[in-house]
Amino acid sequence: MTLARERRKARGIDYWPGFVDALSALLLGLIFLFLVFLLVQVFLARDVTGKDAALQRLDVEVADLNARLASERTAAEARFAAERTSLLSRVAAAEKASTETAERASATFLGLSKDLDAEKRAVAAARGEAGAASREVAELRLKTATLEEELARSQGREQELRASLADLGRRLEAAERTTGLDRYRSEFFARLEKVLGDRPGIRVAGDRFVVQAEVLFASGRATLDPAGRAEMDKIAAALIELDALIPKDVHWVLRIDGHTDTKPIISRSFTSNWALSSARATEVVQYLIGKGVPPQRLAAAGFGEHHPIDTGDGEEANRRNRRIELKITEK
Repeated sequence: MTLARERRKARGIDYWPGFVDALSALLLGLIFLFLVFLLVQVFLARDVTGKDAALQRLDVEVADLNARLASERTAAEARFAAERTSLLSRVAAAEKASTETAERASATFLGLSKDLDAEKRAVAAARGEAGAASREVAELRLKTATLEEELARSQGREQELRASLADLGRRLEAAERTTGLDRYRSEFFARLEKVLGDRPGIRVAGDRFVVQAEVLFASGRATLDPAGRAEMDKIAAALIELDALIPKDVHWVLRIDGHTDTKPIISRSFTSNWALSSARATEVVQYLIGKGVPPQRLAAAGFGEHHPIDTGDGEEANRRNRRIELKITEK
């Protein structure tokens, strides 16, 4: 009997700390659920646009995600409580099974005088039950180790999601600052499309208004020809209207970008395509200033052949790459 009590005591000490560790690790596992829903906010960052309506939708979605996160947290806590109860039940069952096995083994040893063969079979059965209980304990410890690994991974993902949320906040602030300018940019391009019509060589490409070089300049020249000046007159009128329309606290500038094709220039006036593209952009700026556009609203830049929109090597690609681009941007 003394030997049986010592075995029961030793087995109780072996099993209980492992199950306590398992329960502690499961509590930390809830963080994983929290991180999963933070991932949703990362994807919301891709949907942020420069439109007032988009910002409003994003605010609604962020509020909805917060509500869902609170709901999921409550559900996760409930699931944890249920699993904790289940584990406690399994631990108690395992301890009970171990205790019962030990008691049956003691009773078997005490009844050796009745039947030695029956006693051996009973002992074998008791050992089998004890082995099953030990295997169950080992499985529970393995599950504990797995949950600890999951916790470590979830902690790493939590840091990534927090960084993503911070980036989302910065992008939201930037979007709020640029929304007004986007609206005026759209109005300006709509005005240009209206006054310039469907003339070939003039188009809107994304956030830029593109004018093919032959519409404004003769080949190898940086002086506006009469047809080019007529088009610039329309653009100048639209810019003057835009300057009066945009609030003074919105800081903007119309950047004039000159681009050429890849053919080397042969001219005494220009040493490179870069010089030609810069001269053309400057010529457009000076002409617009002469038509009353405020100088502080204009900027010129030359890019030569280094920013093509068509990477082909044919004449059509060269024609598309010879262009003047107008882009409204923040200062």
